[in-house]
Amino acid sequence: MALLDEDRLFPATPRVRDIARALYRTVADLPIISPHGHTDPRWYAENQRFPDPAQLFVTPDHYIFRMLVSQGIRLEELGVPDANGVATETDGRAIWHRFASHYHLFRGTPTRLWLDHSFQTLFDIERRLSAETADFYYDRISDRLAQDAYRPRALFERFNIEAIATTESALDDLAHHRTIRDSGWGGRVITTYRPDAVIDPDFPGFAANLARLGEITGCDVASYAGYLDAHRARRAYFRDFGATATDHGHPTARTADLPRAEAEALFARVTDGSASADDREAFRAQMLTEMARLSVEDGMVMQIHAGSFRSHSDRVAAGFGRDKGFDIPQPTNYVTALKPLLDAVGLEPGLTIILFTLDETVYSRELAPLAGVYPCLKLGPPWWFFDAPEGMKRFREQVTETAGFYNTVGFNDDTRAFCSIPARHDVARRVDCAYLADLVVTGRLAEDEAFEVAHDLAYRLAKEAYRL
Repeated sequence: MALLDEDRLFPATPRVRDIARALYRTVADLPIISPHGHTDPRWYAENQRFPDPAQLFVTPDHYIFRMLVSQGIRLEELGVPDANGVATETDGRAIWHRFASHYHLFRGTPTRLWLDHSFQTLFDIERRLSAETADFYYDRISDRLAQDAYRPRALFERFNIEAIATTESALDDLAHHRTIRDSGWGGRVITTYRPDAVIDPDFPGFAANLARLGEITGCDVASYAGYLDAHRARRAYFRDFGATATDHGHPTARTADLPRAEAEALFARVTDGSASADDREAFRAQMLTEMARLSVEDGMVMQIHAGSFRSHSDRVAAGFGRDKGFDIPQPTNYVTALKPLLDAVGLEPGLTIILFTLDETVYSRELAPLAGVYPCLKLGPPWWFFDAPEGMKRFREQVTETAGFYNTVGFNDDTRAFCSIPARHDVARRVDCAYLADLVVTGRLAEDEAFEVAHDLAYRLAKEAYRL
């Protein structure tokens, strides 16, 4: 019995379903534009085989291990490395058995859809994963991973990825991207400039990070002007490796546009260690506006991922580091928070700022009206906890009537889990086609227009917004 229903995520009403099917057939096989994500560039640079099923599916994917942790399974038992990079459990089969025996926990979740899609379409498995089938799965997947057709570059081509962007720290030397570029391989893998480590005073090792920024750029980061020049230099370096965008993961969307003397004084307090909590937040706010100004200068698209309470568990953060599933959404203000930035550069021609949120309550009240008038603003797709069928549907319903389709940027998968990329794009395409079909049947969109919009949402909008 197949793991996947051919009509999954389509409406139950026959007429609407028929239109959704017809729309989907025209976009199902379009190339994938993956303009924002966190896959490891080492995979594409070295093109080594993935070690085992557990390291392919379980240990890198916080969607998986956060659910398992919620049911009492420890990160150590899942092979997740600690803050020093050391894994307690290294037996891939043992990790896989723990995962398989708890697979029922993912019923009804998008993670289940993504995993079943990978199991069926990549590994030709049509038996449900469970404790009883764990060894069958492990052996089948291991056998395939030993084949050249399952190396990263071959899978990249099989997934029909036209372009993929990874995300690197401002301090990264981009050695893997250099290897990719020099290899002669035709896959388009670019980087994205993520400066949080040298913008956020609360980032671990901030002072050392600033010193390193000065070393690698030759700029005097003891001065505010030199510090901004260091960002200019690093952004140019990233553009040499294909970067078209920056990414900013701030706890809030607050921006500021301080007079130069006040900004310099704030920078001095941040760098000498005397900054208060309010100072540190003010500096992050100021730097969002400064980064927007730099985007006006160099044309890089700016992404703001605001509203996550990062590393909510101090114990997990200390033991395992960042990005271990304990980031939690929190309320986020955009109307007043973004005003200083928008007053400064919001009407500048050529500037693109893509907004993401973890606060769905602001879709229709704040984000859609903002994007519906400021030419620089675009709305990113449902992110993280809302990268799910119902989350995507809520997004379309709440933003389209004010911002339309063309102030959004299609879909991006934002994933560390390589095999989930085609699955995630497939889910987005199905949900969008279902939404468009409903508009057609209820007389809000002509059918020929729906086919055009489906193509735009699946492919063109992301490519154009990210200048790919």
